[in-house]
Amino acid sequence: MSEALSNDSRVPGRHFSWVAAMLALALLSACTVGPDYVRPAQELGLSYKAEKVDGWVQARPGDDLSKGNWWERFNEPVLNGLMAQLNASNQNIAQAVARYDAARVLTTQTRSGFFPVLGAGAGYDRSGGSNRPGTSQYDLSGSLNWELDLWGKVRRQVQGQQAAQQASAADLANVRLSMQSELAQNYFTLRMIDEQKRLLERTLQAYERSLQMNQNRYAQGVSARGDVVAAMAQVNNARAQAIDIEAERARTENAIAVLTGQLPSSVNIAPVAFEVKVPAIPVSVPATLLQRRPDVASAERRVAQANADIGVAQSAWFPDLNLSLSGGLQAATFSDWISSPLNFWSLGPALAMTLLDGGARSASINYAKASYQAEVAGYRQTVLTALQEVENAISTLSVLNRELKVQLQALAASRESLQITRNQFAAGLIDYLSVVQVEASAYAAERTALQLENQRLNTTVDLIKALGGGWSEPLTP
Repeated sequence: MSEALSNDSRVPGRHFSWVAAMLALALLSACTVGPDYVRPAQELGLSYKAEKVDGWVQARPGDDLSKGNWWERFNEPVLNGLMAQLNASNQNIAQAVARYDAARVLTTQTRSGFFPVLGAGAGYDRSGGSNRPGTSQYDLSGSLNWELDLWGKVRRQVQGQQAAQQASAADLANVRLSMQSELAQNYFTLRMIDEQKRLLERTLQAYERSLQMNQNRYAQGVSARGDVVAAMAQVNNARAQAIDIEAERARTENAIAVLTGQLPSSVNIAPVAFEVKVPAIPVSVPATLLQRRPDVASAERRVAQANADIGVAQSAWFPDLNLSLSGGLQAATFSDWISSPLNFWSLGPALAMTLLDGGARSASINYAKASYQAEVAGYRQTVLTALQEVENAISTLSVLNRELKVQLQALAASRESLQITRNQFAAGLIDYLSVVQVEASAYAAERTALQLENQRLNTTVDLIKALGGGWSEPLTP
């Protein structure tokens, strides 16, 4: 319904009263269609199965397990500096930040659907023909259109986009945690490579001394040529391993450079003495993963977004009510347009509803419901995966602790056996091939111990990541 007048600036009060009454009725009758969101139920269990393994640390009731700078637990100043660089310059994090900013802007855009749209226009038109003189017309107009949210379509859209924004924030947190844990693991791997290189340098020095000794003994006719050849093979094998370690170190250092947003050629991390410090990690009940894991939070928010989409789809069954108001001024000459223009206006509501669409609305609703079920399944799978990762990390860390304890005992025995064997060779009781075998065994034991230490550090990082980040317990030296 609409009405227009010319040469009369008065707008009858009955029209405004009628529109006001319609607006009040619409606001009073407004409702929100579609299901209200409830977080899907998911069984979590009261405790972890890994509670029963050795080395598991139960969180105390007073522990605050909120996220924090978890890497500071390792007391590595170089790692702390690299983390600061990563948080500021990592491009995966920057990409996630931009996506979150885009989601936040889209929420603002979606919320604009609550408000009327105000427009304005101005124009000049000159027309004429062979049978009539040319005429001019100046126009200035304005319009206001407002689609009332009678059935909660916009409200559901805003709810869905807010959930999407929250999911994007959780995705950002998840990317940040993933990059941080990857950097920590690369850093610890780099340090353990340096330790392996030091071990290999000491071993190579010992092999070179053995080679020189065997060459001297061969020159004196005490040792056979085979002893010299065996010692030379040991030295060359050790030198080849040293070259391989250099390549592995370069690859790890380059990975750290990229993670921190720097050119690989510009990053050089000097080898330093490294003392392995594996902090004890308090592990709370499984239910805390719902609050601590950013990937779980993101999956849950996607479910909320899909739930809101169902309401948006269902609102298509109901009519749309649009209120419009327009008016303006027009005149044949510019002076008349300034002094005494004609005016025109129109107002009125418009009700529109789709009566037949070939099943499109039903299909849209069914699609939204199916999408919701898919997101629910994804959320539950994310929770199960989170529980699995925590269980795996706790169990693996416990096994590594026990394995390292036994390996250190084997290492002590290998060192003692090596010393005895070398003394026997010096006394002429055995040939050098026996020494070679024991030296290879001792070196393997040393290297295995370092590898287990590296696995312990990386698994500790895996557990922290599986738990969703750090905690805010007072730091202790």
